[in-house]
Amino acid sequence: MPVRPLSRRNLLLATSALVPLLSRRASAFGEKGRFIPAVARHGGRWDVRLSGLRRLAWELQRRTSVEVVPDARPFALNSPDLFEYPFLYFGGDGAFPPLSDAEVSNLRRYLTYGGFVFGDANDGSDGDGFDASFRREMARVLPQSPLKEAPSTHVVFKSFFLLDAAPGRLLHKPLPLVASVGKRAAVIYSQNDVAGAWSRSESGDYEFDVSPGGEPQRELAIRLGINLCMYALCLDYKDDAVHLPLILNKRR
Repeated sequence: MPVRPLSRRNLLLATSALVPLLSRRASAFGEKGRFIPAVARHGGRWDVRLSGLRRLAWELQRRTSVEVVPDARPFALNSPDLFEYPFLYFGGDGAFPPLSDAEVSNLRRYLTYGGFVFGDANDGSDGDGFDASFRREMARVLPQSPLKEAPSTHVVFKSFFLLDAAPGRLLHKPLPLVASVGKRAAVIYSQNDVAGAWSRSESGDYEFDVSPGGEPQRELAIRLGINLCMYALCLDYKDDAVHLPLILNKRR
């Protein structure tokens, strides 16, 4: 019988006993193992893509067997509650102020213990705005692991769907940046406003046009989001296989 991959959720739970702040929460882990996107609440405009994250959770449930709560839950970056969530969305529109030392320390601990951050420049910035702020803070959080361009062979491009690029609402950079902890991608960062391609209004219409590829590009952005979620739910995949039978099992 094949061995199921160790989930990030279980690793975070197992190691949470090492963190004094988590002692009061060690017996609880999300809502019975269901996937819920956590959202980083920072000092800038962090909440402009919440509808996109809720839509992604819905798509994840529809297209896979992962059980989800179609919600997006904000947390301060110094909160011990982060350790209950294997996927943390860190987006924003425009620059944001530096994180506190406590936030940097807690986020470093979260990533070290198996957490995953998806950084997303909602403003599509390059060298200023959110881009400059996010790079600055990741250099503080993981000083030994600088962001580097992901190779097109990276496992995140085959964790569920087979992809060869990482488009979003925009396509400024075909490949995302990655900061690794050991052999694991702890942070994946896109300047393409990926969640902007997922976002829907209260009436159900997509909120933003997608450029330059239109609706086919939007579909690829949704597939990328599902791949990111699947990668966050497992510690690793072998680089020579997609392991679809394992991925299709419900995460508990």
